[in-house]
Amino acid sequence: MMMKMIAKRVKIFAVVAATALATTSCLDKMPGSAIPVDEAMKSYEEADQIVTGIYGLMKSSALWSGLITLLPDIQADLVYAVDGYTNTYGQHWQWDIRSTNSEIEAVYASLYGVIAQCNFFLERVDEVIRLQTDDDRITALEQYTGEVYTIRALCYSELLKLYCEAYDPARATEQLGVVLRKGFSEQEEAVRASLYDSYEFVVKDLERAEEILDKDYDQYSSYYMTNGVAHALHARVALYMQDWESAIEHSTAVIDHPNGAYALSAANVAYTADMSYFDYMWNYDLATEVLWEIGFTPTSYGGALGQVFLNFTTDYYYYYPDYVPAQWVLDLYSSGDLRYNSYFATLTTGHTHGLTWPLLVKYYGNQQNFIPNMIYHVNMPKPFRLAEQYLIRAEALCRKESPDFANASKDISALRQTRLASGGSLSLTADNYIEQLADERVRELYMEGHRLIDLKRWGKLYNNGEGFKRTPQLNSLAEGSSLEVKADHPLFVWPIPQHEIEAPGSQVAPNESNKISD
Repeated sequence: MMMKMIAKRVKIFAVVAATALATTSCLDKMPGSAIPVDEAMKSYEEADQIVTGIYGLMKSSALWSGLITLLPDIQADLVYAVDGYTNTYGQHWQWDIRSTNSEIEAVYASLYGVIAQCNFFLERVDEVIRLQTDDDRITALEQYTGEVYTIRALCYSELLKLYCEAYDPARATEQLGVVLRKGFSEQEEAVRASLYDSYEFVVKDLERAEEILDKDYDQYSSYYMTNGVAHALHARVALYMQDWESAIEHSTAVIDHPNGAYALSAANVAYTADMSYFDYMWNYDLATEVLWEIGFTPTSYGGALGQVFLNFTTDYYYYYPDYVPAQWVLDLYSSGDLRYNSYFATLTTGHTHGLTWPLLVKYYGNQQNFIPNMIYHVNMPKPFRLAEQYLIRAEALCRKESPDFANASKDISALRQTRLASGGSLSLTADNYIEQLADERVRELYMEGHRLIDLKRWGKLYNNGEGFKRTPQLNSLAEGSSLEVKADHPLFVWPIPQHEIEAPGSQVAPNESNKISD
């Protein structure tokens, strides 16, 4: 039955519930259709369409197919703006981020927009289930409910990651979290919960999802939330919370999946005559290590992740990148690291200075569904890959009360042995683990949106709290190329959008970054 349900949803996935952004506050409720709220979602078919609409909203270029994936890494130390760039995301690269910044507002609004749709569904689904007499439909609605709990948890986790301080277990009850919208119909105060309560809300949603979603339906390259995705998100959230044992537990549930649903996609094993399994993942958006990706079609897709790194569509002849990889990143890859040629290609740009540099081609575009249709630089976003779970478990093993460097080393070595032409073993110790893990996270997760939160949550543990310092490289933009950012800089936490603070009735407290950016 479940496979038939999934097949049906693939057919209707392109149907997107349109949502208009609120003119006053991103926290305003937004129903998923023009149907009056008190008349909406009373049938199985309407519930099905609401969930389809939620997945449609997640395609937004303000989310994983654009800003959430790109901005944290562009803001950090992974790329350099090129002289002659279009100024796209320039405020983030130069750390001149204001509370009125359009990208800051778009991410915030889009996440709360998805949350509103999730609350709308969750508020009504029990009544829809009660009215059903068909067991298959009841099973499907329960599956949808688990998916929606996972989606809501994911959206809140992103808000916490971007708009809040790093979680400190010793003072989390005093740290500012996010505004928790728990329902849809009832009026709720626009006030930020504590960071502790905010994370606990996410954890409870994930626990519900893990109970509901059947691990027997876990499959790789899923377009839908699964039990495996819920555990993967739980592992990530536990890592952010410094709950090392939970991070180990939930990452292990994914890595050692009882049904063997996932496997690392080897860069050193050929899939076709000219492509490894790892290459195929990026070129065709299909891989055994992808837990969840956002399903795009040539007629229904979101942002173009590769645009600012290539801009081939300027004249379809030259590349005009806005950003190129930092030299220090390129230097991290050894000669036998096969990720290098999957991620980068040395090309001559069309800029007047004619820069020749290893450009990021990881997001060049899906070769089956998009490039043949003259749609460049569009890949299906992959927010959850098995590789991250190995990195999470290794770090948690190193940082738990009684560190287990031996098993952490096994995890990192297991990952690297699928990425290098030969060898790959790496030994982690008390003296080197944070630097080794930090470098491996860059090598593996480059431009997937993790660097800013990593630097924020590591704080003084990494680089003695010095944060990072950019050093000008060939044809890099003068403004920003010598930027030095300490680990305690307020803009590691994005400002709350100004209109949220000023909205009628709002009690939303600002971040410290609001004060320095106003």
